[in-house]
This record gives sequence, C-alpha cells and structure tokens, in this order.
Amino acid sequence: MSNIVAIVGRPNVGKSTLFNRLIQARKAIIHESSGVTRDRHYGKSDWNGKEFSLVDTGGYVRNSDDIFEEEIRKQVLIAIEEAQVILFVVDVLSGITDLDEQVADLLRKSKKQILVVVNKIDNNQRRYEAAEFYGLGLGEINMLSAINGSGTGDLLDKVVELLPSDEETKDDEDSPPKFAIVGRPNAGKSSLVNALIGQERNIVTPISGTTRDSIYTRYNKFGYDFVLVDTAGLRKKAKVSEDIEYYSNLRAIRTIEDSDVCLLMIDATRGIESQDLNIFNLIIRNKKGIVILVNKWDLIDKEKISAKQFQEDLEKRLAPFIDVPILFISALTKQRVLKALEAGIQVFKSKKQRIATSKLNELMQAAIDNYGPPAVKGKFIRIKYVTQLPTFTPSFAFFCNLPQYIKDPYKRYLENYLRREFNFTGVPIQLFFRKK
Repeated sequence: MSNIVAIVGRPNVGKSTLFNRLIQARKAIIHESSGVTRDRHYGKSDWNGKEFSLVDTGGYVRNSDDIFEEEIRKQVLIAIEEAQVILFVVDVLSGITDLDEQVADLLRKSKKQILVVVNKIDNNQRRYEAAEFYGLGLGEINMLSAINGSGTGDLLDKVVELLPSDEETKDDEDSPPKFAIVGRPNAGKSSLVNALIGQERNIVTPISGTTRDSIYTRYNKFGYDFVLVDTAGLRKKAKVSEDIEYYSNLRAIRTIEDSDVCLLMIDATRGIESQDLNIFNLIIRNKKGIVILVNKWDLIDKEKISAKQFQEDLEKRLAPFIDVPILFISALTKQRVLKALEAGIQVFKSKKQRIATSKLNELMQAAIDNYGPPAVKGKFIRIKYVTQLPTFTPSFAFFCNLPQYIKDPYKRYLENYLRREFNFTGVPIQLFFRKK
C-alpha cells in the first residue's frame, strides 16, 4: 500500500517551498497560460527509513473570489480522499484568513490525520504570533520555516508516526494482485479491459480524458485471479488544463503506487513519446513490475516497420533498464491480449520470489570468481557473502571488505547476472553493498 501525504492551503503560504524542502530537490512543475498559473508537484520523500509520496495540491485561479474559493475547496476534497496525512500550511505573517477558515472547516469534517503547519517562523517573535492558529480548532500546531528548513525535521517525525506501519500494510499481501493498465490518453487502456472481460464495461471514445477515475475489475478466468485497474490517461502536466483531469492524474499515480504490476500501453501508431518515458520512469521509481504493451499493432504497415525494428528503437529509449517484456497487441482484435496477462503473471511471480541464501551464494560466487571486482588504488575487493533482504521488491545485500570502491559497471554486471539466473525480467531490483 502506498503512503501519500498531501500539502493543502491557500496560495502564497509556501506550499511549494515546503514541498521542495521535504523531497530535498527543486522539482516544482509550473504551467503558465493566459491568466492562470498553477503548480503541480509530485515527489518521493524518505524519513527514518519510511518512504512516502508527497503531493502539492496548490493552484491559482483568477476572476472572482468565489471561483478562487471553489478551486481551493476541490483541492482539499481530493486530498482528503486520497491522502493518509494532510499538511495544512498557513502563513504566520497574514494570520488566519477567510480562506484558511474554509479549508479548516473541510478538514474538521474529515477523519484523516491533519497537521497544521505554520510557515515563515523565522524569529522568536513570530513563534508567539503563531499561537493564533490554535483558533482553527485542528489541534497542535507545527512551526517551521520552509525556506531555511528549521522545524522540518520535527514535522517529518510526526508525519512518519501517523503513516501506517509495515505490519498494517502487510494485511494486503493475501489479497489478489493488482494489475494497473497505464499510459497516455487514447492508448487503448479501456479497450484492453473490455477485451479481457468480454463485455463493454468501460466507456471507450476517441476523446482524450474519457476515463476520469481508476476503475477496478476482478478478473477470475482461465485459472487467473487478480484485479485489473483501468486508469485515466496520464498526459504531460503542461497539457492538463481541467481541474478534474488533474485529479484524475493524481488518482492514476496513486493506482501505480498501489499496484503490483503495471501494464504500460503504448500507441503503435504514434510510437514512443516523452510522456511514455515519464510514465515508465514513474513505474520504475516506485519499484513496480512492468510489462510494455504496444497496442494498435494491427494498424501498422509491417512492410515499413517490423516488430523487431520497433522493439530495438523502444529499447534504445528505455536504456539502461531494457530487461522488460514487450508484447505487440491489438485490444480491438484481441490479438495477444491473453499473452499480455501471462506476461503480467510471470512478472508478478518473479517479483515475489524468495531465493534461498545457499543457492544465491553458490551462483553469485561463481559469477564473482569468473569476473571479480577490479582493484582500486592497489586494494583488492573481496565479496564474501550475499543475501536477499526481506523487502516487498527484490533487494540483495552484498557484504565485502571495501564496499565504497565498487563501481557502477561492476554493480550492473552483478545485477545482469541475477536477472539472467533468476528471471527478473520486468522487475526492478536493488543491490546494496555493505561492510563485512
């Protein structure tokens, strides 16, 4: 299960600054068009060993105050629905405003964990002024300065305390695996679901954005049992102009994080585009299994481009992670759609496999004996032991005398050996090198 923390509040209170501070990067994505400026932020954060996603729901809308207030209200409602923890950011310099009160009214009615964050606390005098925000009726306040970072460590301590523990998330392990069908708009995601279940359950039109929400379908046929999730098309943030589509994107991202395997659909008639690569990287960053489905292959002139040629071009764009199943399908004619399921099931099984330590050491020792890590500064590196870590995705710890001297090319050699021997195709794996 994913952990999502949403940042809400009116404009100009420092939400984007806090977002960048918490993910320790400048990742604000800004969209500018006539009369409208909006910030849409999504990133990963890690504190005390617990990872979570951070979403900034901030936005600016011109015209009347009524439209402004409606925009803020919609943002807070979606945050309440999707997030486990909500950071309500306010500005000590302006005190409590009418918009702050409206946001607080919505948050009071929710059953989510709320942390009031009083920003711009840059001196002791402002700490006294921050007491005013107890009047919002949302409990304890958290004082910080997003611009210089003071107080953010204490805030993160409270955030990770409120997130579900690992024991709670393990309750989902016995539930059927979730296969999320993701991609750009009009790639054929809903058509694939309809083809698999044998009925027109999901609406299919040539209009971008027909699917607004993530639609869950239990699939129990031919000996398979899992949940198919049809998601809204993820387009570039600069092209997301409707509020509802922005929220659809947020739900699609949430679906990726909650899935076990992602079926990334690419429109063969358009080829692989930058947004396909963005979605691919989002899946890899979240350590999900992946199968790439090149849809609408029935519309391609095979004399002009072959499957082999298309796959080679695709792998060049995906490098360095090219160990991924690629299938050429047609959701309309149902060509190879069951093979897509078989590939997804295989990736899921590979992702869940546990390798006995004795077998792992036997095989990896052979790889190390065949090609040992190069010496650095006259010092010889000896890898003595390897074990699989008890994580949700395959992770391996290599114990050696000088872990700091092991370079990336040798790490890739070991990863490729693991992939080949244990069939980790379509599965992101992690290697850690520790002092023995």
